[in-house]
Amino acid sequence: MPADQPLVVISRSGTKRWVSAADTAARKVGLRIGMSASKAQAVIAGLTMMDADPVADAAALERLALWALRQYSPVVAVDGTDGIVMDTEGADHLRGGEEMMITGLVNMLRGRGLTGRAAVADTWGAAHAIARLTTAETTVVPIGGVANAVVGLPIHCLRLPPDTVQRLHVLGVETVGELSAMPRAPLTLRFGPEPGRRLDQLFGRVAEPIEPLRTPDLVGVSKNFQEPIGAAETIEKYVRRLVGQLTAELEQRGLGVRRSDLVIHRVDNTRQCLRAGLAKPVRDPARLSKLLCDRIEKIDPGFGIERLDLVAVMTEVLEERQVASSLIEEDVVDITPVIDVLANRGQRLYRLSPVASDVPERSVMRIAPTAPETGADWAVKWPRPSRLFAHPERIEVTALLPDQPPAVFTWRGKRRRVKRADGPERIFGEWWQRPREMQAVRDYFVVEDEQGERYWVYRAGDGVDLETGSHLWFIHGVFG
Repeated sequence: MPADQPLVVISRSGTKRWVSAADTAARKVGLRIGMSASKAQAVIAGLTMMDADPVADAAALERLALWALRQYSPVVAVDGTDGIVMDTEGADHLRGGEEMMITGLVNMLRGRGLTGRAAVADTWGAAHAIARLTTAETTVVPIGGVANAVVGLPIHCLRLPPDTVQRLHVLGVETVGELSAMPRAPLTLRFGPEPGRRLDQLFGRVAEPIEPLRTPDLVGVSKNFQEPIGAAETIEKYVRRLVGQLTAELEQRGLGVRRSDLVIHRVDNTRQCLRAGLAKPVRDPARLSKLLCDRIEKIDPGFGIERLDLVAVMTEVLEERQVASSLIEEDVVDITPVIDVLANRGQRLYRLSPVASDVPERSVMRIAPTAPETGADWAVKWPRPSRLFAHPERIEVTALLPDQPPAVFTWRGKRRRVKRADGPERIFGEWWQRPREMQAVRDYFVVEDEQGERYWVYRAGDGVDLETGSHLWFIHGVFG
């Protein structure tokens, strides 16, 4: 079907048929959710219509929630018929923070052909409302900023029954701010406790715990306490016990854990979560215990912890293998424990790998710390700076054309006199990458100033023909 062909999904309520979903092309021509099917057909002749399949939609949404559970958050649940909710506290640092996490999530959905919006807020109710009623793909509400973010939203975002929303509209109540300004006692007397409860959940005055999604294939262990615990030493003791039980269960199944979640249930019906990721599948109790126990200080026990859950949300097959004798072959140093410790502290780790390119900024790329070697070799014919700038910086230069190095250059407001220089090293453009580089040339020099600092500078062009470049000078890196 062509991408510009309007498509809608039709749902049924008794004898009524109405539009429950519409693609971008359909919305552009005026079709809206809630419009009757007959009216939609009258607006567009030959409209493509599909019958809704609630069972299949629910199954797809659950699969999406399970994917988010493994990738993003320890606590994920289905939110209504069109969304999922996640408690990302304790896990967002693994994705570079809240903003980077939800941006990556939306981009990942787009790559799979799905359109989504994401919001981060202090409460489930606020995130639910903002994600559905704002046009921005991603929204991060600052801590304590829920009231300002939702005061102007319509009251149907409170997840109230439709008849309650309709009765409130009759009274002239349209927004969350207007509803929250009403006296609580008359509101409860007329509409019951639900509007007040939803307002309290929205503003965080009443907890709204998320019941995390769990499937039979997830390996997990739990510990319930007759008396609440709160001391860090006690928490660490039971975490280590749970890790031992979890790794024993994984060993029976021939699995290793790649991502594990520790869910802390407090007596006030709230949860905290800690997520530990590993570079490769393992079931070493000491290694997994260290990753979790190193972050125990982040746990706020409140009035006490009544239950601990430890779940392996991502596992891989881990087969036993015989370790060769050192008399036969050299042992391979395993750096993944160090990678695990740094990554779980929120550090974004990568390795630099060479790329077959003469253009300096294209000659290196970032790869995962544990990725296999690409097979490319580092260029050793000419010296390269230890620090290569992401973008060359413009410098002012005094030099003789066409082939002489700079005698003096000014960089970042400081004038530097060149004491020694080596070059030029001529690098040609890669016309197969960009046609405009057919005649492009750069002449690179290694220069040393009077303080002994060495720099990598270049002139854009060959110094004679302007077709080869602008003849402006740039600094591209520093040595040492």
